[in-house]
Amino acid sequence: MTSVWWVFCAVGLSTAGLLVLAVPAVRVWAAARELARQVAAGTEALAAAGERLERAVRPLEERSGRIPRG
Repeated sequence: MTSVWWVFCAVGLSTAGLLVLAVPAVRVWAAARELARQVAAGTEALAAAGERLERAVRPLEERSGRIPRG
């Protein structure tokens, strides 16, 4: 009969351990999701800045002519 209590104890401790590990896992998942949002926002901002830079360069290219590269 005592061996049954050891099984219950082992199952209970295993369950508690999984719950303890689940908390940081959820926090990591939420942080990764927030990081993905920030990376997406940064990518969009860089793309918009690149487009603005290209628009700003066009008049300078037309005035100065093509500058030979390399």
